[in-house]
Amino acid sequence: MDRLFCSIAAILVGTAVMAQASAPRAFTFSIVARDPATGEMGVAVQSHWFSVGSAVPWAEAGVGAVATQSFVDQSYGPLGLDLMRAGKSAPDALKSLLAGDDGREVRQVAMIDAKGRIAVHTGAKCIPAAGHEIGEQFSVEANLMENAKVWPAMAKAYREAKGDLAERMLAALDAAQSVGGDIRGMQSAAILVVKGQSTGKPWADTVFNLRVEDNPAPLQELRRLVRLQRAYNHASAGDDLTAAGKLDEALKEYAEAARLAPEVQELPYWEAVALASNGHLEESLPIFKAVFEKEPRWAELTPRLPGVDLLPKDPELLKKIMAQAADNKTQSKEHLSHH
Repeated sequence: MDRLFCSIAAILVGTAVMAQASAPRAFTFSIVARDPATGEMGVAVQSHWFSVGSAVPWAEAGVGAVATQSFVDQSYGPLGLDLMRAGKSAPDALKSLLAGDDGREVRQVAMIDAKGRIAVHTGAKCIPAAGHEIGEQFSVEANLMENAKVWPAMAKAYREAKGDLAERMLAALDAAQSVGGDIRGMQSAAILVVKGQSTGKPWADTVFNLRVEDNPAPLQELRRLVRLQRAYNHASAGDDLTAAGKLDEALKEYAEAARLAPEVQELPYWEAVALASNGHLEESLPIFKAVFEKEPRWAELTPRLPGVDLLPKDPELLKKIMAQAADNKTQSKEHLSHH
């Protein structure tokens, strides 16, 4: 552990000399939090700075989460996670890294570990309004704000919000903006949420990893992306359940995916494919019909699926499915003939 800390401290000292000149200027507001019910941990952030999500949020399942902002030293993210993974608490990890950083007074950094222990640092030279508030397994932090109401409003909103971790963190961001937010305005936003326990497969441990790089209404766009991600998460769960032979449970997941993202025709299309492939052809046909009517390209794709074992190699089954596209064409011609 001591050797690890010495190596990390040396890196920070070596990179701190040009802190204000070279650091990304991610003046921003963010929240770092852990859901005590699920163990999920995450960071949500908005800024008037391009691609804030590429600099500020860091998280690893079973380890912790970090937000590094103001004059950003991005090494706080991976090095903070390294220290927490090695057994240091979030407060001890942050204290260690700050001790080796000559640019600490222009930093704003928050860390939370997998046990919910949290620490925040707001340097004396962060541009005002700047400050933070620590709550039960969360912190909110902000700098270069229009006023000092921002972080208290975030904390209040997070405490009072309902829903999962992502929803409550988004509520905190909305609250920040509602009382003034970044004095420069809005440009980018991001959310990163990981599972509470590591599976050893990092690609399977991320719940949300979404970024709005440049948008006049980044929080609105971030909420749209979160909604879509939820829908695709349900669709993926449906696929897994279908593969496990649990079709009734899978159908519930597919239905929720369609409810969350009714504008995405691909989601019900693959639901219909799963049904048709698992002995429920008649239930699939109305879904195919609705999809083909809205986006005919899916009908063009369908005959390719039996050859790659995504539909049964059954000519009669395929004929019935393709008849749904033919029905749509017939109805369209009849409609035109009456006008």
